[in-house]
Amino acid sequence: MRTGLAFAVALCMAAGCSRSDKPADSAQTAAAGKKLTIAMIGKSSDNPVFLAARTGAEAAAKDLSATHNMNIEIAWLTPAKEDGQVQAERIRQAVNEGAGAILIAASDAGKVTGAINDAVDRGVPVMTFDSDAPQSKRFAYYGVDDVKTGEMMMAELAKQLNGKGRVAILAGNQNAPNLQNRVKGAKEEAKKYPGIQVEGVFNHVETPQDAAAEVIRVNNAYPGITGWGFIGGWPLYTQTLLTDLKPDRQKVVSVDALPIELPYVEQGIVPVLLAQPVYNWGKVGVETIVDKVVNKKDPTSPIMAMDLVRVSKENLGQWARQLKDWGFTDVQEKYLKM
Repeated sequence: MRTGLAFAVALCMAAGCSRSDKPADSAQTAAAGKKLTIAMIGKSSDNPVFLAARTGAEAAAKDLSATHNMNIEIAWLTPAKEDGQVQAERIRQAVNEGAGAILIAASDAGKVTGAINDAVDRGVPVMTFDSDAPQSKRFAYYGVDDVKTGEMMMAELAKQLNGKGRVAILAGNQNAPNLQNRVKGAKEEAKKYPGIQVEGVFNHVETPQDAAAEVIRVNNAYPGITGWGFIGGWPLYTQTLLTDLKPDRQKVVSVDALPIELPYVEQGIVPVLLAQPVYNWGKVGVETIVDKVVNKKDPTSPIMAMDLVRVSKENLGQWARQLKDWGFTDVQEKYLKM
Protein backbone atom coordinates (compact mmCIF):
# COMPACT_ATOMS: atom_id res chain seq x y z
CA MET A 1 0.00 0.00 0.00
CA ARG A 2 1.25 3.47 -0.85
CA THR A 3 2.02 5.34 2.35
CA GLY A 4 3.12 8.72 1.08
CA LEU A 5 5.67 8.88 3.89
CA ALA A 6 8.95 8.56 2.01
CA PHE A 7 9.92 12.05 3.14
CA ALA A 8 10.70 10.75 6.65
CA VAL A 9 14.27 9.73 5.90
CA ALA A 10 15.09 13.12 4.39
CA LEU A 11 13.63 14.95 7.35
CA CYS A 12 15.54 12.80 9.80
CA MET A 13 18.82 13.39 7.95
CA ALA A 14 18.20 17.13 7.88
CA ALA A 15 17.55 17.12 11.62
CA GLY A 16 20.64 15.02 12.30
CA CYS A 17 18.75 12.33 14.16
CA SER A 18 19.66 8.68 14.34
CA ARG A 19 17.39 5.69 13.87
CA SER A 20 17.02 5.37 17.62
CA ASP A 21 15.80 8.94 18.03
CA LYS A 22 12.11 9.68 18.24
CA PRO A 23 10.67 11.49 15.20
CA ALA A 24 11.28 15.22 15.00
CA ASP A 25 8.52 17.24 16.63
CA SER A 26 5.83 17.72 14.00
CA ALA A 27 5.17 21.34 14.94
CA GLN A 28 8.86 22.19 14.42
CA THR A 29 8.84 20.39 11.08
CA ALA A 30 5.75 22.29 9.93
CA ALA A 31 7.09 25.61 11.14
CA ALA A 32 10.21 25.04 9.09
CA GLY A 33 8.09 24.82 5.96
CA LYS A 34 8.59 21.09 5.52
CA LYS A 35 6.04 18.55 4.38
CA LEU A 36 3.46 17.54 6.99
CA THR A 37 1.99 14.11 6.49
CA ILE A 38 -1.17 13.17 8.36
CA ALA A 39 -1.77 9.43 8.52
CA MET A 40 -5.50 8.76 8.21
CA ILE A 41 -6.82 5.44 9.50
CA GLY A 42 -10.52 4.78 9.03
CA LYS A 43 -12.22 1.55 10.01
CA SER A 44 -12.33 -0.06 6.56
CA SER A 45 -11.44 1.12 3.09
CA ASP A 46 -14.54 -0.41 1.49
CA ASN A 47 -16.96 1.58 3.67
CA PRO A 48 -18.19 4.64 1.73
CA VAL A 49 -18.38 6.85 4.82
CA PHE A 50 -14.63 6.62 5.30
CA LEU A 51 -13.96 7.24 1.63
CA ALA A 52 -16.05 10.41 1.99
CA ALA A 53 -14.00 11.38 5.04
CA ARG A 54 -10.85 10.85 3.01
CA THR A 55 -12.17 13.22 0.34
CA GLY A 56 -12.80 15.87 3.00
CA ALA A 57 -9.34 15.38 4.47
CA GLU A 58 -7.61 15.69 1.11
CA ALA A 59 -9.59 18.83 0.23
CA ALA A 60 -8.67 20.43 3.55
CA ALA A 61 -5.03 19.43 3.12
CA LYS A 62 -4.95 21.10 -0.30
CA ASP A 63 -6.49 24.33 0.98
CA LEU A 64 -4.29 24.49 4.05
CA SER A 65 -1.15 23.75 2.03
CA ALA A 66 -1.81 26.95 0.10
CA THR A 67 -2.67 28.91 3.26
CA HIS A 68 0.49 27.89 5.11
CA ASN A 69 2.81 27.67 2.09
CA MET A 70 3.71 24.08 2.85
CA ASN A 71 2.92 20.61 1.59
CA ILE A 72 0.27 18.91 3.73
CA GLU A 73 -0.35 15.36 2.61
CA ILE A 74 -2.82 12.63 3.62
CA ALA A 75 -1.41 9.10 3.93
CA TRP A 76 -4.34 6.69 3.68
CA LEU A 77 -3.52 3.76 5.97
CA THR A 78 -7.01 2.36 6.43
CA PRO A 79 -7.28 -1.47 6.53
CA ALA A 80 -9.28 -3.19 3.81
CA LYS A 81 -11.53 -4.73 6.48
CA GLU A 82 -12.25 -3.76 10.06
CA ASP A 83 -9.48 -4.96 12.36
CA GLY A 84 -8.39 -3.13 15.50
CA GLN A 85 -5.08 -5.00 15.62
CA VAL A 86 -4.25 -3.98 12.05
CA GLN A 87 -5.11 -0.39 12.95
CA ALA A 88 -2.65 -0.56 15.85
CA GLU A 89 0.00 -1.81 13.43
CA ARG A 90 -0.79 1.02 11.02
CA ILE A 91 -0.35 3.54 13.85
CA ARG A 92 3.10 2.13 14.55
CA GLN A 93 3.87 2.11 10.84
CA ALA A 94 2.90 5.77 10.53
CA VAL A 95 5.12 6.76 13.44
CA ASN A 96 8.09 4.74 12.21
CA GLU A 97 7.79 6.24 8.73
CA GLY A 98 7.72 9.80 10.03
CA ALA A 99 4.09 10.92 10.06
CA GLY A 100 3.56 14.29 11.67
CA ALA A 101 0.11 13.42 13.06
CA ILE A 102 -2.50 10.66 13.00
CA LEU A 103 -6.27 10.84 12.46
CA ILE A 104 -8.06 7.59 13.34
CA ALA A 105 -11.54 6.09 13.79
CA ALA A 106 -11.05 3.31 16.33
CA SER A 107 -12.51 -0.07 15.41
CA ASP A 108 -11.61 -1.42 18.84
CA ALA A 109 -10.49 1.09 21.46
CA GLY A 110 -8.87 -1.60 23.58
CA LYS A 111 -6.61 -2.68 20.72
CA VAL A 112 -5.49 0.78 19.57
CA THR A 113 -5.13 2.69 22.85
CA GLY A 114 -1.62 1.39 23.55
CA ALA A 115 -0.44 2.24 20.03
CA ILE A 116 -1.99 5.71 20.28
CA ASN A 117 -0.23 6.33 23.58
CA ASP A 118 3.10 5.16 22.16
CA ALA A 119 2.67 7.51 19.19
CA VAL A 120 1.94 10.49 21.44
CA ASP A 121 4.90 9.60 23.68
CA ARG A 122 7.08 9.72 20.57
CA GLY A 123 5.88 13.22 19.71
CA VAL A 124 3.14 12.42 17.18
CA PRO A 125 -0.25 13.97 18.08
CA VAL A 126 -3.28 11.74 17.54
CA MET A 127 -6.88 12.77 16.95
CA THR A 128 -9.86 10.41 16.74
CA PHE A 129 -13.03 10.75 14.67
CA ASP A 130 -16.29 8.82 14.38
CA SER A 131 -15.25 6.23 17.01
CA ASP A 132 -13.23 7.41 20.00
CA ALA A 133 -10.54 5.84 22.16
CA PRO A 134 -11.38 7.92 25.24
CA GLN A 135 -8.82 6.31 27.58
CA SER A 136 -5.95 7.09 25.22
CA LYS A 137 -3.72 10.16 24.98
CA ARG A 138 -5.46 11.43 21.85
CA PHE A 139 -5.78 15.22 22.04
CA ALA A 140 -9.27 15.50 20.50
CA TYR A 141 -12.26 13.55 19.22
CA TYR A 142 -14.68 14.73 16.52
CA GLY A 143 -18.00 13.00 15.92
CA VAL A 144 -21.61 12.71 16.91
CA ASP A 145 -22.75 12.03 20.44
CA ASP A 146 -23.34 8.33 19.93
CA VAL A 147 -25.76 7.81 22.81
CA LYS A 148 -27.88 10.70 21.54
CA THR A 149 -27.62 9.32 18.00
CA GLY A 150 -29.10 6.02 19.17
CA GLU A 151 -31.81 7.88 21.04
CA MET A 152 -32.70 9.97 17.98
CA MET A 153 -32.81 6.91 15.75
CA MET A 154 -35.18 5.05 18.07
CA ALA A 155 -37.36 8.14 18.65
CA GLU A 156 -37.79 8.55 14.88
CA LEU A 157 -38.58 4.86 14.51
CA ALA A 158 -41.15 4.97 17.32
CA LYS A 159 -42.77 7.93 15.60
CA GLN A 160 -42.98 6.01 12.31
CA LEU A 161 -44.59 3.10 14.18
CA ASN A 162 -46.99 5.32 16.15
CA GLY A 163 -45.37 4.09 19.34
CA LYS A 164 -46.14 0.41 18.86
CA GLY A 165 -44.26 -2.50 17.30
CA ARG A 166 -41.55 -5.13 17.47
CA VAL A 167 -38.23 -3.67 16.41
CA ALA A 168 -34.74 -4.89 15.62
CA ILE A 169 -31.48 -2.98 15.87
CA LEU A 170 -28.77 -3.50 13.25
CA ALA A 171 -25.53 -2.79 15.05
CA GLY A 172 -22.40 -3.50 12.99
CA ASN A 173 -19.16 -4.37 14.78
CA GLN A 174 -19.89 -5.37 18.37
CA ASN A 175 -16.43 -4.19 19.51
CA ALA A 176 -16.70 -0.62 18.18
CA PRO A 177 -17.24 1.76 21.12
CA ASN A 178 -19.24 4.27 19.09
CA LEU A 179 -21.68 1.59 17.96
CA GLN A 180 -21.97 0.17 21.46
CA ASN A 181 -23.03 3.62 22.66
CA ARG A 182 -25.57 4.00 19.87
CA VAL A 183 -27.13 0.69 20.83
CA LYS A 184 -27.20 1.82 24.45
CA GLY A 185 -29.00 5.03 23.48
CA ALA A 186 -31.48 3.19 21.25
CA LYS A 187 -32.39 0.67 23.93
CA GLU A 188 -32.80 3.36 26.58
CA GLU A 189 -35.04 5.40 24.28
CA ALA A 190 -37.16 2.34 23.49
CA LYS A 191 -38.02 2.03 27.18
CA LYS A 192 -39.98 5.29 26.91
CA TYR A 193 -42.52 3.60 24.63
CA PRO A 194 -44.56 0.85 26.34
CA GLY A 195 -45.75 -0.39 22.97
CA ILE A 196 -42.25 -0.84 21.56
CA GLN A 197 -40.52 -4.20 22.05
CA VAL A 198 -36.87 -4.60 21.07
CA GLU A 199 -36.64 -8.04 19.47
CA GLY A 200 -32.87 -8.07 19.44
CA VAL A 201 -29.56 -6.40 18.57
CA PHE A 202 -27.88 -7.91 15.53
CA ASN A 203 -24.18 -7.50 14.77
CA HIS A 204 -22.44 -8.23 11.49
CA VAL A 205 -19.36 -7.60 9.40
CA GLU A 206 -19.53 -4.01 8.20
CA THR A 207 -19.84 -4.56 4.47
CA PRO A 208 -23.01 -3.75 2.48
CA GLN A 209 -23.44 -7.37 1.46
CA ASP A 210 -23.05 -8.79 4.96
CA ALA A 211 -25.32 -6.16 6.47
CA ALA A 212 -28.08 -6.66 3.90
CA ALA A 213 -27.81 -10.43 4.31
CA GLU A 214 -28.21 -10.04 8.07
CA VAL A 215 -31.37 -7.97 7.64
CA ILE A 216 -32.85 -10.60 5.34
CA ARG A 217 -31.82 -13.43 7.70
CA VAL A 218 -33.37 -11.73 10.72
CA ASN A 219 -36.58 -10.94 8.86
CA ASN A 220 -36.90 -14.61 7.96
CA ALA A 221 -36.15 -15.72 11.52
CA TYR A 222 -38.40 -13.12 13.16
CA PRO A 223 -41.36 -12.54 10.81
CA GLY A 224 -43.14 -10.39 13.39
CA ILE A 225 -40.62 -7.53 13.21
CA THR A 226 -42.38 -4.31 12.21
CA GLY A 227 -39.48 -1.88 12.48
CA TRP A 228 -35.72 -1.69 11.94
CA GLY A 229 -33.28 0.77 13.41
CA PHE A 230 -29.96 0.79 11.56
CA ILE A 231 -27.30 2.51 13.70
CA GLY A 232 -25.17 2.65 10.58
CA GLY A 233 -26.22 2.74 6.94
CA TRP A 234 -24.31 -0.38 5.82
CA PRO A 235 -27.19 -2.38 4.23
CA LEU A 236 -28.34 0.67 2.31
CA TYR A 237 -25.02 0.92 0.46
CA THR A 238 -26.37 -1.77 -1.85
CA GLN A 239 -29.61 -1.84 -3.83
CA THR A 240 -30.57 -5.30 -2.48
CA LEU A 241 -33.07 -4.10 0.09
CA LEU A 242 -34.96 -1.89 -2.37
CA THR A 243 -36.94 -5.00 -3.23
CA ASP A 244 -36.54 -7.04 -0.04
CA LEU A 245 -37.87 -4.44 2.39
CA LYS A 246 -41.62 -3.87 2.29
CA PRO A 247 -42.64 -0.41 3.59
CA ASP A 248 -46.23 -1.55 4.14
CA ARG A 249 -44.95 -4.18 6.62
CA GLN A 250 -41.86 -2.58 8.16
CA LYS A 251 -40.68 0.93 8.95
CA VAL A 252 -36.96 1.67 8.80
CA VAL A 253 -34.88 4.53 10.18
CA SER A 254 -31.14 4.61 9.58
CA VAL A 255 -28.08 6.62 10.46
CA ASP A 256 -26.07 7.96 7.47
CA ALA A 257 -27.27 9.42 4.17
CA LEU A 258 -24.86 8.87 1.29
CA PRO A 259 -25.85 9.19 -2.39
CA ILE A 260 -26.46 5.47 -2.80
CA GLU A 261 -29.02 5.58 0.04
CA LEU A 262 -31.21 8.31 -1.41
CA PRO A 263 -33.46 5.99 -3.48
CA TYR A 264 -34.57 4.36 -0.21
CA VAL A 265 -35.91 7.75 0.93
CA GLU A 266 -37.43 8.60 -2.44
CA GLN A 267 -39.34 5.31 -2.55
CA GLY A 268 -40.49 5.56 1.06
CA ILE A 269 -38.67 2.39 2.13
CA VAL A 270 -36.58 4.34 4.65
CA PRO A 271 -38.61 7.46 5.49
CA VAL A 272 -35.88 9.06 7.62
CA LEU A 273 -32.10 9.05 7.43
CA LEU A 274 -30.05 10.69 10.16
CA ALA A 275 -27.05 11.96 8.26
CA GLN A 276 -23.59 12.29 9.68
CA PRO A 277 -21.74 14.91 7.61
CA VAL A 278 -19.00 12.33 7.07
CA TYR A 279 -17.03 14.55 4.69
CA ASN A 280 -16.41 16.77 7.70
CA TRP A 281 -14.73 13.95 9.63
CA GLY A 282 -11.79 14.46 7.33
CA LYS A 283 -12.12 18.19 6.78
CA VAL A 284 -12.50 19.20 10.43
CA GLY A 285 -10.00 16.54 11.50
CA VAL A 286 -7.27 17.90 9.25
CA GLU A 287 -8.08 21.52 10.14
CA THR A 288 -7.87 20.69 13.84
CA ILE A 289 -4.58 18.82 13.47
CA VAL A 290 -3.02 21.62 11.43
CA ASP A 291 -4.18 24.12 14.04
CA LYS A 292 -2.37 22.11 16.70
CA VAL A 293 0.78 21.27 14.76
CA VAL A 294 1.31 24.50 12.82
CA ASN A 295 -0.48 27.12 14.90
CA LYS A 296 0.15 25.40 18.26
CA LYS A 297 -3.53 25.81 19.09
CA ASP A 298 -5.58 23.11 20.81
CA PRO A 299 -9.35 22.89 20.36
CA THR A 300 -11.48 24.59 23.00
CA SER A 301 -12.74 21.19 24.13
CA PRO A 302 -11.24 17.75 23.45
CA ILE A 303 -14.74 16.52 22.55
CA MET A 304 -15.87 18.23 19.35
CA ALA A 305 -19.53 17.58 18.60
CA MET A 306 -20.90 16.85 15.14
CA ASP A 307 -24.61 17.49 14.58
CA LEU A 308 -26.82 15.03 12.73
CA VAL A 309 -28.96 16.16 9.77
CA ARG A 310 -32.46 14.70 9.40
CA VAL A 311 -33.03 13.71 5.77
CA SER A 312 -36.51 12.89 4.44
CA LYS A 313 -38.45 13.46 1.22
CA GLU A 314 -38.99 17.08 2.26
CA ASN A 315 -35.30 18.02 2.08
CA LEU A 316 -33.97 15.26 -0.18
CA GLY A 317 -32.97 17.67 -2.94
CA GLN A 318 -31.24 20.04 -0.56
CA TRP A 319 -29.23 17.21 0.95
CA ALA A 320 -28.35 15.85 -2.50
CA ARG A 321 -26.94 19.22 -3.49
CA GLN A 322 -24.91 19.35 -0.28
CA LEU A 323 -23.41 15.96 -1.11
CA LYS A 324 -22.49 17.16 -4.58
CA ASP A 325 -20.89 20.30 -3.15
CA TRP A 326 -18.76 18.04 -0.98
CA GLY A 327 -17.44 16.32 -4.09
CA PHE A 328 -19.66 13.23 -4.33
CA THR A 329 -19.86 12.32 -8.01
CA ASP A 330 -22.55 9.63 -7.75
CA VAL A 331 -25.51 11.84 -6.81
CA GLN A 332 -28.32 11.16 -9.28
CA GLU A 333 -29.35 14.18 -11.32
CA LYS A 334 -33.04 13.79 -10.46
CA TYR A 335 -32.30 14.43 -6.80
CA LEU A 336 -30.26 17.54 -7.60
CA LYS A 337 -33.31 18.96 -9.41
CA MET A 338 -35.69 18.45 -6.49
